[in-house]
Parts: sequence; structure tokens; C-alpha cells
Amino acid sequence: MRIVFFGTAEIAVPCLASLCTAHEIAAVVTQPDRPKGRSKKPEPPEVKVWALEHGLEVVQPEKLNDGNFERWLREKKPELCALAAYGRLLKQPILDVPLRGWLNMHPSLLPRWRGPSPVQTALLAGDDVTGVTIMRITLEMDAGNIVLQEKLPVGRTETAGELSRRAADLGGRLMAQAVAQMETGKLTEYPQEHDQATFSRMLQKEDGIIRWDREAASIHNQIRACNPWPVAHCLFRDRMLRLLRSDYSEKSHSALPGTVIQADRQGIVVATGKGCLTITELQWAGKNPLAVDAFLRGTPVRPGDCFQEVT
Repeated sequence: MRIVFFGTAEIAVPCLASLCTAHEIAAVVTQPDRPKGRSKKPEPPEVKVWALEHGLEVVQPEKLNDGNFERWLREKKPELCALAAYGRLLKQPILDVPLRGWLNMHPSLLPRWRGPSPVQTALLAGDDVTGVTIMRITLEMDAGNIVLQEKLPVGRTETAGELSRRAADLGGRLMAQAVAQMETGKLTEYPQEHDQATFSRMLQKEDGIIRWDREAASIHNQIRACNPWPVAHCLFRDRMLRLLRSDYSEKSHSALPGTVIQADRQGIVVATGKGCLTITELQWAGKNPLAVDAFLRGTPVRPGDCFQEVT
């Protein structure tokens, strides 16, 4: 099948790779290079890097709805357009181009967690199961008919980066399966239960600020959801400290939130508004990430020490 693929983020790469093995990729559409890191040097999207390495045509339109892009897309004569983590909304003239319509890979069990950050939001909510949905694209965000859907169990300490990679691999497999079903006329679809829809939002840097008076489970979920970005953070001895991995317990205590209860190679146990957080991997700003035992060798931490909030 002749396909034009739309994608930007790393989570989209397995979808593109899976389609390349059995179909003609007429072109890859991705977002323009964006400034990243401290240097603010423009860097290409992960999808662009992969596509160029595999000899595919790549286009990076600044505008999608001025008529020029629609004409370009029609000239490509796609039977199908496939999309994963592209990051831009499409208008009806673009959606009308491919003969067989559009398929989108969304890393959640729709209609739960529509929107831009379903993986992080599932972790913030403490979901123990999420999944991947292959769906039709409509003008309403993430509201199209479901084609395929499969569950993914969520590990207790799994981070957004780790869960995204697993969702990406599953998404690639499901996208290939959906296109194969389309080719043989066996593709089925059904509408979402729109009254059950919940929505994610784009995370901001401020979402990483830790408030120690919250429940330990909530802080733990925040740490997982914010790894690798925006990274959960607090102050320790007036220095910025990033918390990368953790666990928690509902053990009761009488300490003030943010107070260290115990510190050893198993973790730094910190009192919260309810229960205790155990920090197992952390990082001084500008330094390398460290497992807790390595951190404690360079930074002694004792019961009674306090973590502060960033203000």
C-alpha cells in the first residue's frame, strides 16, 4: 500500500519502521527542526533522523492549511495516511486526501486520556493498566472510531520514558496489523464511548515541582511521570535536586513533610503529607544521575535533614 507517514516524536518511530517492511512509504511528514538543550541549537525530530537514515523523502512544512501542502499531498497519491505523535491538528481538506483515510496510533486506551500527554497522565493518575489504540482521525481530537486496541500493564516504578518505549513497540505492531487488515478487507471499527472520555494536557516545567505535603503515592507518580521531562525536583541544602526514581509506602510517621526518616543504600526515606517516599535515583542539577548508594557516598544524608520545595 502507498502510504504517507506523519510523525515527529521518538514514540512514532516503531510505527514508521513497521510500515516500511511491507509497504511503500511515499514520504514522511514531520515537524520542523526545533531548538533543544542549553545551546538552543536546532535539532531534527527523531522521525526525521530515522527516515533519512533509511532513504525516505522527508518534508517539514511550517504551514499545513494554506493550500500548498494539500496540493503536495495530493500529488503523492497516498492510499492511506498513517500518523503517530505528529503534534499538529489537521483540517478537513487534508483529511480528505487519502483514498482509504487515516489511521492514528494513540498510546492510551481511548476514550481515556485523549490529548497530548496520555502516557504521563496515566502515570500521574496512578493507572496500573494503560494501552495503545489504533483509530481513525476526525476533526475532533482523538475522537475517531477505534480500529484496534490492546492493554499494557504498568509497572509500579515504571517511568514515562520506559512506558513510552513499550507503548511505541506495541503501537508499531498494531499499526502494521491494522494496515494488513485494511488490505484484506477485514478491518473493523467501532465508535468510542464519548461520554467516558477523559483528557490529558501538555506538561509544563512547573509540573515537576514537588510539594512534600502531598501523599507519598502522588509524589511517586509525579516522579515517574516527569522522567525524562520535566523531571521532578526540589531543593536540598539550597541546591536544586532532581528526583528520577522512587517507591513509596503508606507507613505512618510523626515527622514534618520533607523530613528525612532514614537514608541508606536501599533509599532515602522522606516523610510526606501521608506515607513515606523512598528515593532510589537522583541527580544534582548539571551533574550525572546517581543511584542512591553512589549519591550518599558523595553527599551524606542523615535522619532529620530536610528537603525543601522550590518557590
